[in-house]
Amino acid sequence: MKLPVMPPVEPMLAKSASAVPVGDYLYEPKWDGYRCIVFRDGGEFELGSRGGKSLSRYFPELLDALAAGLPPRCVVDGEIVVTVGGRLDFDRLADRIHPADSRVQLLAKRTPASFIAFDLLALDDEDLTGRPFSERRAALAALFEGRTPEHVKVTRVTRDAALARTWFERFEGAGLDGVVAKPLDGTYRPNERTMVKIKHERTADAVVAGYRLHKSGPVVGSLMLGLYGADGVLNYVGGSSAFTMARRAALVGELAPLLLEEGQPHPWLDVPEDDEHRRPGALHRWNAGKDTSFVPLRPELVCEVRYDQLQADRFRHNARFVRWRPDRDARSCSYDQLDVPAAYDLADVFE
Repeated sequence: MKLPVMPPVEPMLAKSASAVPVGDYLYEPKWDGYRCIVFRDGGEFELGSRGGKSLSRYFPELLDALAAGLPPRCVVDGEIVVTVGGRLDFDRLADRIHPADSRVQLLAKRTPASFIAFDLLALDDEDLTGRPFSERRAALAALFEGRTPEHVKVTRVTRDAALARTWFERFEGAGLDGVVAKPLDGTYRPNERTMVKIKHERTADAVVAGYRLHKSGPVVGSLMLGLYGADGVLNYVGGSSAFTMARRAALVGELAPLLLEEGQPHPWLDVPEDDEHRRPGALHRWNAGKDTSFVPLRPELVCEVRYDQLQADRFRHNARFVRWRPDRDARSCSYDQLDVPAAYDLADVFE
């Protein structure tokens, strides 16, 4: 492989904002998948992840799609997604990061992935990273003019901030993550937060039913959160881990009165393998050796957290701790309190 921009390349990043900014921006839907920079030199491909890992072996079906959808020599920034029932499905996407090749091949046929392109870093022998985003975007759009490859798409864009705000509200129903604003005159700056992302954020009252230890020592690494389902069972919904080291140490003492006594039952202990809703100890897909043990607590304490969206009954990302809720009864913390976005067909996002 010999390209003007060679792997690995750290993707350009975004800083968070509470509202869609107004100015010289190009706005895009924020796709909820795996960030990926595609390097193609003829028949050679490399799918580079944000963390520097190669994604090529996990998405073999994409190689044929990219060969049909991209020019022979290019470097394209984008997102790998999986769609189920007209909506992005991050859980099915995450299933693809599997050590067994036979499993990867099976899922590649069952739930094929797509690549959503949103930036062009190189074309033929030209390095485009020093050119303004407006020019890179125009060159990317020209590559797809009059063509609609099945599993390779170019993202929708607008210069209208009001329309971007409409996208922010409507596209969540199709599984999208929010909106990204990119400076029109910005060059491509790897690993720098030069873009702006606006993500959905909501609050919920959740039960603290355990905690994981921090990797640096016997202090709290993350609180383990639960919500009660309609069947009265406490389901694991995710964690909250953004604490200072001093706060982590203090939490050990604060949570000590809730430690289980010997022989006391807990809803997340001895859970069957097929009960995915209650199992908080599933193997980490990127690190099979990661310690998934936890310290169980009596499910009595309630805290308020901020979260962005729900994916298959769990918080899509780690929730952010807001405050304790001593006024709330743990049994009242159910899924009923959560805001569910209206359904929206993903195909309409490309209209």
